Amino acid sequence: MDFEFTLSEMLEMENMFKELEEGPLAPQFCEKLASSFSLAPSRDGKQAITPRQVKSWFQDRLKKSQPRVASSNMALKLFADLSDASASFGATESSQKLKGNASDLSELIFEALSSKDNAWYDVASFLNYRVVCSGELEVRVRFAGFRNTDDEWVNVRRAVRERSIPLESSECQRVKVGDLVLCFQEREERAVYCDAHIVEINRKLHDINGCRCTFVVRYDHDDFEEEVRLDRLCGRPTP
Repeated sequence: MDFEFTLSEMLEMENMFKELEEGPLAPQFCEKLASSFSLAPSRDGKQAITPRQVKSWFQDRLKKSQPRVASSNMALKLFADLSDASASFGATESSQKLKGNASDLSELIFEALSSKDNAWYDVASFLNYRVVCSGELEVRVRFAGFRNTDDEWVNVRRAVRERSIPLESSECQRVKVGDLVLCFQEREERAVYCDAHIVEINRKLHDINGCRCTFVVRYDHDDFEEEVRLDRLCGRPTP
């Protein structure tokens, strides 16, 4: 769908859904909630929400609730975990530079792994969630800077995480052999960020232009090795 609820909005509606009794939604309820969401600071610059969109969300949620009530509780907990991570991680967000094709840093707190090319992209929004037959949670993500035709269902545990942080010259010494990093892989046919491990470090004295060290990385998805500079590396946030 073209319209997107934010993660925090879906969490709030999910909590409200648990408190609602079965039956038609009062028009005043939908109008009040739509107005509250539309006026929230997190929706600055975004499309306003209509009462009809709120009503449609609850109606769709009701249809999905009957066969798997227990699963929906698990889904809410995992969504809440992501929301908590958002709150703790957001303080450092302004110091991070943009990766991939994104054009707006306002809410880019997570990144997700695309199954199409084994690359990580910034998440613009979480559109929906589902619990698959294995009991695992999947979320449908809109990648920042991409169209809705590029949306993907991804596994929450394996393919969603806090955004990686571009490394500065002053952070060079914290990079160690064996570290997992997100590395900008530049090829003739593509240029994307992929998981890699540091296999060798060649330390050099820094100069006025910053770090001159080089790092040999091995990409996780194809075992290819190459030598890169620090400005192509992003570190994983520390717990």
